[in-house]
Amino acid sequence: MARTQGSHAQITGPRIRAAALRLFAQQGYAAVSMRVIAREVGVQAGALYNYIPDKQTLLHELMRDHLLELHEAVGPCLVGAAPARLEAFVRFHIAFHHARPDAVFIAYMELRNLTPENFAEIEGLRRRYEQLLAEMLHAGVEEGAFSVPDEKVASMAIIAMLTGVNTWFREDGRLSLGDVQNMYWQMVARMVSVSGTVSS
Repeated sequence: MARTQGSHAQITGPRIRAAALRLFAQQGYAAVSMRVIAREVGVQAGALYNYIPDKQTLLHELMRDHLLELHEAVGPCLVGAAPARLEAFVRFHIAFHHARPDAVFIAYMELRNLTPENFAEIEGLRRRYEQLLAEMLHAGVEEGAFSVPDEKVASMAIIAMLTGVNTWFREDGRLSLGDVQNMYWQMVARMVSVSGTVSS
């Protein structure tokens, strides 16, 4: 275990996580062995266990850390009047997820490979993020700025729509990321706003 101490661990540990993230996204969790990860990093397979106990733990930590980073980064979107908060949330969600395509893919596609205990923790973090948006929509309804039939359903629909940008947006396409953020904000505003309350 001595090899996990000091600067060596600070370099090798993140390299293992980065390699696993990339390989899980490219090939799928089930198809990637610890031996494959070790080969990608350039260490012996046995050396991985100085940094991570097993592949399940690695998957769980990648998902958990992604969601914890998401929760921390969304904080600035949670202040101000509801329309301004919602616009900030829309723009944030698109930009944050666009910058992390592998983590986003794994967070949605590999849930089935988590153990029940790990799944419960990850699902709880996902639900907390959805609840932030639901509370934002509720505040907008209370302010008279929004009109939605069901705040929870609306929050899940909006998140699914925003996350879907990752499936089609390309940097070399005809639209910039800013263009996409503007268009999606206009669409979300029209979905939830009382006419004339939220500018397009």
